[in-house]
Amino acid sequence: MLTLIYLSAEGASAGEVTTAAKPPELPPRQKRLIGEYKRGAESLTVLERDGQLLIREGDRERPYADLPGWTREKTATVFRIVPRRPVAALLAEVRDLQPPPETGRGRPILVELTRLDPSIRLDVRYATRDNFLGTPIYQQGRAFLERSAAEALARVHMNLAKRGFGLLIHDAYRPWWVTKLFWEATSGQEREFVADPQKGSRHNRGSAVDLTLFDRATGRAVEMPGVYDEMSKRSYPSYPGGTSRQRWHRDLLRAAMEDEGFTVEPNEWWHFDFRGWQRFGLENLSFDQIGK
Repeated sequence: MLTLIYLSAEGASAGEVTTAAKPPELPPRQKRLIGEYKRGAESLTVLERDGQLLIREGDRERPYADLPGWTREKTATVFRIVPRRPVAALLAEVRDLQPPPETGRGRPILVELTRLDPSIRLDVRYATRDNFLGTPIYQQGRAFLERSAAEALARVHMNLAKRGFGLLIHDAYRPWWVTKLFWEATSGQEREFVADPQKGSRHNRGSAVDLTLFDRATGRAVEMPGVYDEMSKRSYPSYPGGTSRQRWHRDLLRAAMEDEGFTVEPNEWWHFDFRGWQRFGLENLSFDQIGK
């Protein structure tokens, strides 16, 4: 049974609901007020819960009122950073590098997700300019996972169909050199959202997937509290902001994935690791080398 788990701002379970109705859409005039606000060194969040706008400062909440002197942070549909160095130069440096050696791990058998279930949809951002580096990284928009993870993901997709949703994949298996590229392109707090190449990513082991939900009736991706690959607190699975409907979508995705053995990354609502990832070593194959 699919269970929605609602989280408090601190990430602790605040109760379980097995038959939660999707909250209504917020009127545009109210929705425009939702977000993060700044005034000098101060910050606060405007969110919606049960149809009411609230102001949250730290752990305290109060009903919404006008916020003179406060500036709402701008948001975008695609999050981007300024890389430490030009991406073209970094690509030339890392493409031929090899991952650090490991012992005692097997090689994952990688399966293409759309061959396993053609109704799983793809939006592989790293094959386009719509990613945090603003340039294509992959030559092909394809998605692979280790076989047991891929089969579990197909079950998630099938189970979500009962509620009118499906899975939209942004990334899955990722060659190790891409992890190295992301690390070299980022700095400071940005590195909270990328993996250390010395340890490797679970994406490199074929055991992690980045994804969201799409509405089967419209074919469109649903709204979440933050956008994919956003390097901010909006990406945390326990982020209390956004609208009730956005948080409901996020919690539905998490519940469906956890039912099949996936675990959400603590700072990325879209990133899920499959159980047993520790069995597999770091891979560096390009997509067209898989299966050869």
